[in-house]
Amino acid sequence: MHFHFGKDGGAERFFVHLVNALALRGVEQSAVIRPDRIWRKDLPASVGIYESNFRNLSLDRILLPLSVAREARRIQPDAIMAWAPRASELMPDHKGCIKISRLGDYPTNLSYFKNSDILVCNTPGIAEHVRELGWTRGVEVISNFTSTGQVPPVDRATFDTPADAPVVMSMGRFVPRKEFALLTAAVAKLPGVYLWLAGEGEELENVKKVAADLGVTDRVRFLGWQKDTRPFVAAADIFVMPSNHEPLGNVILEAWAQGKPVVSSHSEGPSWFMRDGDNGLLVDIGNTDGFSQAIERLIDNPVLAAKVAAGGRETLMKQFSEEAIANAYLELFWRKP
Repeated sequence: MHFHFGKDGGAERFFVHLVNALALRGVEQSAVIRPDRIWRKDLPASVGIYESNFRNLSLDRILLPLSVAREARRIQPDAIMAWAPRASELMPDHKGCIKISRLGDYPTNLSYFKNSDILVCNTPGIAEHVRELGWTRGVEVISNFTSTGQVPPVDRATFDTPADAPVVMSMGRFVPRKEFALLTAAVAKLPGVYLWLAGEGEELENVKKVAADLGVTDRVRFLGWQKDTRPFVAAADIFVMPSNHEPLGNVILEAWAQGKPVVSSHSEGPSWFMRDGDNGLLVDIGNTDGFSQAIERLIDNPVLAAKVAAGGRETLMKQFSEEAIANAYLELFWRKP
């Protein structure tokens, strides 16, 4: 049983990846998710879906915990898995199965996890954080994986982008911590370089205003939400992840899968698995000039770009493969609480 109340971003893409990987391995699954999720259709048909917002001050807030506890008693699952703190509040105190809360970010307190047996953290930093908060039950570090298959690129002409222009890409929810405005300012300092941004969110209009104020609207393309971002990444020359807070950075893995050199901020996740000059370039958080300079280095030095792209692909295959991650979860599901 899964409980997942995320919206539309990297965490949701990994949820879909993992549910599909488990289905391929014969795992029977059900899931409670938000209504009208654009990624619902990408879940296997075999997964039983129940939709709920689980909002505060709603009838669902009262009835849903009762119904999932009743369902757990009926189907007797081997594992119950909550994705993030809010979903963990829904965890029934069901005996006889492992109860897992998966954390893709740093929780502020442990009160959400009163019925959880084990916390699965997708980076060592999150695992260390929960122990510092006083968590004394089980902790495991199991990271994300992404599809490693390479795909044909989209036609740049479709997005009014010259075939020979350097293209920088980023993607994610348009929220302040993703720093898309900063990346826009960094690319503005590089004449002739185009920026592609995929995603939606409340910060979108502000980023468009920044592009207009800097006079680079003609070089910035807003791609909207894309079900499959791989062809867009494949069409770019460089991928940049400028976030000021990023527990993992799943988009970096997706860029490596398409063989792209990556520039990232020194945020939490990338600082764990990236090595500057080996599998990417790292820039101090908030350093607009630093991002401009790193992008320019890769444009001007194709040998360096090829080196860090190859290093990224190697890291992806060794550390973030579907087989390793799916098997780690399967082993966890069979544990007794």
